[in-house]
Amino acid sequence: MHICQSYFSLRYGTLSPAKLVEHAVELGLKQLVLADINNVTGIPDFVKACHAAAIEPVTGITVANGNRILYTLIARNNEGFRQINEFLTVHNLSVKRGREEIAAPKVQYPVIPPRFEDVIVIFPFSEKIPDLLQEDQYIGVDGANATRFYGGRWKDVADRLTAVQPVVFDSDKGYELHRHLRAIDNNLLLTRLTPAMTASPQASFRQATYFQQTFHRTPELITRAEGLLASCKFDLDFKTVKNKKVFSQSPSDDRALLFRLAHEGCVRRYGTGNREAASRIDKELEMISRLGFASYFLIAWDMVTWSAAQGFFHVGRGSGANSIVAYCLGITDVDPISLDLYFERFINPLRSSPPDFDIDYSWKDRDAVQQYLFERYGPRHTALLGAMSTFRDSSMYRELGKVYGLPVDEIDRLSEHPDREARENSIAATIVEVASRMIDFPNIRSIHAGGILITEEPITCYTALDMPPKGFATTQWDMYTAETLGFEKLDVLSQRGIGHINDCVKLVRENSGIEINIRDVEAFKVDETVNELLHKGETMGCFYIESPAMRGLIRKLKCRDYLTLVAASSIIRPGVAKSGMMREYIWRFHNPDGFSYIHPVMKEQLAETYGVMVYQEDVLKVCHHFAGLDLADADILRRAMSGKFRGNREMERIRQRFFEGCARLGRPVEVSEEVWRQIASFAGYSFSKAHSASYAVESYQSLYLKSRYPIEFMVAVINNFGGFYHTWVYFNETRRQGGQIELPCVNRGQHLTSVKGTLVYIGFIHVKGLETELSHKIVNEREKGGAFRSLYNFMQRVSIGSEQITLLIRVGAFRFTGLTKAQLLWEAHMYLGRGQQQPLQSSLFEIPQREFSLPCFESEPIEDAYDELNLIGFPVSVSQFDMLKTDFRGGAKAGDLLSAVGHSVRMIGNLVTIKYVRTSRGELMHFGCFLDLTGEVFDTVHFPDSLKQNPFRGYGVYLLQGVVTEEFGQPSVTVQRMSKLPLKPDPREV
Repeated sequence: MHICQSYFSLRYGTLSPAKLVEHAVELGLKQLVLADINNVTGIPDFVKACHAAAIEPVTGITVANGNRILYTLIARNNEGFRQINEFLTVHNLSVKRGREEIAAPKVQYPVIPPRFEDVIVIFPFSEKIPDLLQEDQYIGVDGANATRFYGGRWKDVADRLTAVQPVVFDSDKGYELHRHLRAIDNNLLLTRLTPAMTASPQASFRQATYFQQTFHRTPELITRAEGLLASCKFDLDFKTVKNKKVFSQSPSDDRALLFRLAHEGCVRRYGTGNREAASRIDKELEMISRLGFASYFLIAWDMVTWSAAQGFFHVGRGSGANSIVAYCLGITDVDPISLDLYFERFINPLRSSPPDFDIDYSWKDRDAVQQYLFERYGPRHTALLGAMSTFRDSSMYRELGKVYGLPVDEIDRLSEHPDREARENSIAATIVEVASRMIDFPNIRSIHAGGILITEEPITCYTALDMPPKGFATTQWDMYTAETLGFEKLDVLSQRGIGHINDCVKLVRENSGIEINIRDVEAFKVDETVNELLHKGETMGCFYIESPAMRGLIRKLKCRDYLTLVAASSIIRPGVAKSGMMREYIWRFHNPDGFSYIHPVMKEQLAETYGVMVYQEDVLKVCHHFAGLDLADADILRRAMSGKFRGNREMERIRQRFFEGCARLGRPVEVSEEVWRQIASFAGYSFSKAHSASYAVESYQSLYLKSRYPIEFMVAVINNFGGFYHTWVYFNETRRQGGQIELPCVNRGQHLTSVKGTLVYIGFIHVKGLETELSHKIVNEREKGGAFRSLYNFMQRVSIGSEQITLLIRVGAFRFTGLTKAQLLWEAHMYLGRGQQQPLQSSLFEIPQREFSLPCFESEPIEDAYDELNLIGFPVSVSQFDMLKTDFRGGAKAGDLLSAVGHSVRMIGNLVTIKYVRTSRGELMHFGCFLDLTGEVFDTVHFPDSLKQNPFRGYGVYLLQGVVTEEFGQPSVTVQRMSKLPLKPDPREV
């Protein structure tokens, strides 16, 4: 009995399930056992490989605590597999851990397994005989121990001995790879490995003659092994949908409920009597019903209905946004009729899986939504989708470098230039060779970004569950395996953009009493103020459209309407840019009569996008009408483009079908090749039109808020963190929008940044080193006992030590007292003494303040600027430009550039961000983004030659000289010379 551990036995096995099956075929085996260590991740892949090779799969797990293998569990049937998964799940989910933990805790499995109904237990051979073997419990004897069980003490268990052969690798090289993986797993030098940490050097496949010779004195062990295998019958169904099949009471009730909800929503979205909408709804409902997807839609509807009742805002994306039913149910806010969305992209009779819904929530609300789903459908039927990180690139070299004991600097060089180091160093050469054999090996099980499975049968019929830091049960396999098994995930994602919108609406309600209907997107689309803001590229802080590249694209397209923004949201994706079609699209946009279509089909199908494939739907239409691919192949192409297949096999198959179809239809070869080139460049990067439209909806919601309530909007952006830019850039934008930025204040400030009118108080959260608990204490004490009257009053009421009070004083949080920082620091020192942590007085009555004679201190404004720079990250009382040594303030401003095209200019700018790209020759060039003296943005281009002579030297203010260029109305400076400008010194450090 060969018992295999694949490379899903993390940092242990060396062979994929498919490779194990290949070896089994070569040996003529009829059955094969896969029993990975503490997981069933590889079982679906293993079963599929066995099906293809006409081998009967036998499934199980090897249970281990650390390096110690306890026993192997083998499923007699599918029910036994479920019992094994339940066993793993119970122990994995019982582990107590903090949410802040990153590494998975070591689960301790029981040394003696529980009783199973349909599971065979095989203990490893050892000198100590297990006590009282139960029914279906055996002792595995491998070749190395075939002659070690003679004697009276083995007599009572003779009928429980069975021949086994562990399989971990396929060669001596495989054994060496296994040893390297074990050293990585144990975080040891390779030379420190012990035999107890590794498999036996003989743990590989064996011919039948080996067993006959090895067990020639005890052939009954072979017979018993064969009998045990013969009793095992396991299979997986890869054809049927595994999602929850019924939402209400029955499929017919589901259909009736979905019909009613869709038509009620149609009236709400389109008014009464819209025949086109009603017709499309009925067409979709018929298809949804025929394919059995009603419950999937109703589960998504129930989720967004519940979350809306909690006050949570969401955005619906994914191919489901092509659906008018989803639009009418409130799952999405994208009107598929007005956008002429391609129906077959959403659903078609040849599609085997439901359309996917991606539902975005604020990062603050997403966990609550996931908790609702787990409670609504129960823990036996609900799980987060797992993911797998693999050994790739520098991580491999770093791990292997450590097991060879290389110094950090050598590991750094090896990870950056492995081939070069391999030529110069024999150890590095060995590492590179080993790395080449473990590339893409599974390394760590993790969590998908937001996928949730809601199943008809208990989830443990298909997988065991882990408990990662997030605190929700998670499958042991990933989205690719889930899809192969027939699951369709519901993506419940989080993003900061929705947090901006949510928080801004709340701030406006709290500060002005105004209730904003943020879902009134149709009104936003025709709002002139909103569209003018978009046209100017005033999009900083707005979801998806705030980056320098996107702002530039918006200006180049003179974008001032929703449909153009939808196109821009897809054009900016790497696929379109990589193919060279982004620039072509912009040129055609400005010159609609100045180009010819590559083929009449392209004009027929792509007139809306000027003959350029912009969306996934465009690619599907071209493949269908230009190359004659059917809808099934088109759907496979869509999935390949979305990165939903592992490897390129499916993409290659479609490529062949594409060119065969083109030849059959008589398309010119050179035209076919160019069309495919554009298609191929989309792979992994393209958006569906519905996806772009969903993003554009959220962008318009952000734009509306910024156009009407700019200060509240920017404060909401600041308080959600995680935007494209550094926090100081958003504070600059707040100032540009009319906000008056104030330093943190113990009498006015909050933990987060707050706004009243135009006054914006920086939150305590931005003060480096200030404890979160203290931040909340300050606010709570002020709300309970009123404003603080003095430093002494503050220190009486709030427990604080010298380090924390010093931070508050240095950041200016006690400026209301009228005392200088030096005076306040002196007072604090006198009140606290050395390191005292307790408040001065816990009495109900205030003790009179002791008077101190304070010396006279002198200070300069630059000292405050440095305190702010060091503690908050940017100066507030002055600008960064005011801190410069030089008085020169540059000859040109951002607003002057369009009138200076073709001329050389000198400017000074505060560096905001850098985009790193490589030219076609592999040379590094940069695109810079700066703020000028007035806080306005300008862009720069740094070609390789200029960059070598004038490199960036970190963030700060730069003097730049270059020529102003312009493309479609968007100016930039091609930098010829650049130098970072020094700041005035801090006088306290001179």
